Amino acid sequence: MAFCTKCGAQIPDGSVFCTSCGASVAAAAPTPSAAAPEPAPAPAPQPQPQQQYQQQQQQQQYQYQQAAPQYNPYDHTSEFDPKDISDNKVYAMATYMLSVIGVVIALLASRDSAYLKFHVRQAMKLQISEILCTFLMIVPFLGWIAAPICLLIITVLQIIAFFQVCGGKAKEPAIIRSFPFMK
Repeated sequence: MAFCTKCGAQIPDGSVFCTSCGASVAAAAPTPSAAAPEPAPAPAPQPQPQQQYQQQQQQQQYQYQQAAPQYNPYDHTSEFDPKDISDNKVYAMATYMLSVIGVVIALLASRDSAYLKFHVRQAMKLQISEILCTFLMIVPFLGWIAAPICLLIITVLQIIAFFQVCGGKAKEPAIIRSFPFMK
């Protein structure tokens, strides 16, 4: 084993760089040969106060990232009652899978559910976006290419929203969340 001349950490044989500070091994002091008696290794130098401070900051930041859940402003699941979610989950799924018919069924089935109203709004945004994409087909060539791509993206968003409802979530779909209509 060798020791880094920069930070004093032990370096495994065959290493190119110090695993602790990243210094080149060429700068590391080689260990004496096996035939010679091995002297006691010198104590590793203590890190500088600035290095200690940086290590503590990195440790605290890592602990904070692990402990604190990430806030997502587009996730509204906590705003709804768990009983409301479980009672109306199937109707919320229907809004994404059955298009306009699913929205009508959902509205007729449960008018007082805030969770269901949220998903009806999101499904309506997706359906309005689909209608707008079909109007792109009026434009020759460019519209004929762009419209099917947009419709495919909207279909993927509907599938993602469907599976989020299956998990009991209330998240706004990715691209349409920035549309100002139906907030």
